Amino acid sequence: MNAGKMDRRIFLMGAAAAAVSCGTMRNRTTYVSPNEKLNTAHIGVMGKGQGHLKHCHDFENVVALCDVDKRYLDIGHERYPNARMFRDFRVMLEKMPEIDAVVIATPDNTHAVAAMAAMQHGKHVYVEKPLTYCISETRMLTHAARKYNVATQMGNQGHSLDCMRALCEMIWSDVIGAVHEVHCWTDRPIWPQGISDPLPAQPVPDYLDWDLWLGPAHERPYNEGYHPDNWRGWFDFGTGALGDIGCHTMTTPFKVLDLYAPTRVECIKIEGQNHQTYPLKSIIRYEFPERKKGRKTLPPVSLYWYDGGLKPPPPEGVPEENHPCASSNGILFYGSNGCIECGGNGENPQFLLHALMNDYVKPEPVLERIPNEDHRTNWTTACKGGKPACSNFDFAGPLTEAVLLGNIALRARQPIEWDTKKMKVTNVPEANRLVTRIYRPGWNPL
Repeated sequence: MNAGKMDRRIFLMGAAAAAVSCGTMRNRTTYVSPNEKLNTAHIGVMGKGQGHLKHCHDFENVVALCDVDKRYLDIGHERYPNARMFRDFRVMLEKMPEIDAVVIATPDNTHAVAAMAAMQHGKHVYVEKPLTYCISETRMLTHAARKYNVATQMGNQGHSLDCMRALCEMIWSDVIGAVHEVHCWTDRPIWPQGISDPLPAQPVPDYLDWDLWLGPAHERPYNEGYHPDNWRGWFDFGTGALGDIGCHTMTTPFKVLDLYAPTRVECIKIEGQNHQTYPLKSIIRYEFPERKKGRKTLPPVSLYWYDGGLKPPPPEGVPEENHPCASSNGILFYGSNGCIECGGNGENPQFLLHALMNDYVKPEPVLERIPNEDHRTNWTTACKGGKPACSNFDFAGPLTEAVLLGNIALRARQPIEWDTKKMKVTNVPEANRLVTRIYRPGWNPL
């Protein structure tokens, strides 16, 4: 596809996403009293879906289960015999208007199409991280949530933890000064990546609807290396280590530093690069511009992402044997007066390079705490007319867009410059094909 046609397709996709925020709602959700139970439907019932199911079974009414794998539906039927079973979420949504809220725990590939269909039917949605497979889908869902007036939440549960909020208050107290650099790391991938060729065709098992599993993705033959467990590393289905953990680990710096959209992203180290899957290891640098927070001007921030077990070097002056980056998923904040290292959700912060840290006095809380640190109940309370959930799409959307920009830089093989208003890579036109996607017939969410 030539650059002119690609630019037009990106423009049209962005315009369509923006248009979702206008116009008349197709359906509007009905009000549910805080004392009543929601009728919940679950798309994807194993893996993370199991935890969501148990929670909703304990506190709400589980009325429908949907999965493309009959083995999982059979297990679901044993555990939740009163719920109706479906293979295709589109059929479920048409046949069950009594559904109030939908939980989506599928491979990344189908997050957006399932969430959009649910919102178009007036249902509240909880979507596992990352919110979407590509940036245009993220923008589309963010606008759609406002249009359809539904309660939303992304499954980055660390955003509901007290420790993350306490870390915000710690850094806001200026104990390490103005933060100008952040390092985030993870031990992911813990699934196969760095694979250069498609897997060989195998017969489709009789329990699996392979066409539904593919969803919007390009057609390719079935192989057990894609389903059930290892889809995350493949470009067509997943979003790699960044999609898996970035929406967790980057949540904290986004909240702490009031980040929004980076202007430049560059992959500065990569091992195992290929054209089928995400690499074995990578380091990506994001550049965020100066920001205004109230009357305060926050300095530009460089955020570094490490995966595949790579970690940042210890801060200057910290001996190698006292390297603070011991956890498998963590964050290191550099301020003008010192450093703070913590776990991937802001837990167990440690002060570095500051002689007065022993005299540190914890600031008074200013952020509201989430009751019981319960991310799911935070959402169901919003569904029943409470405050918006803490990681609703207005927060989760921009976070996910930034995370996915790292994957674009990784696959573009050169630095990219990003215009968030135009939803466009400005310096590498061919990279814009990764901002959106071409949907298989019948799977376009608009």
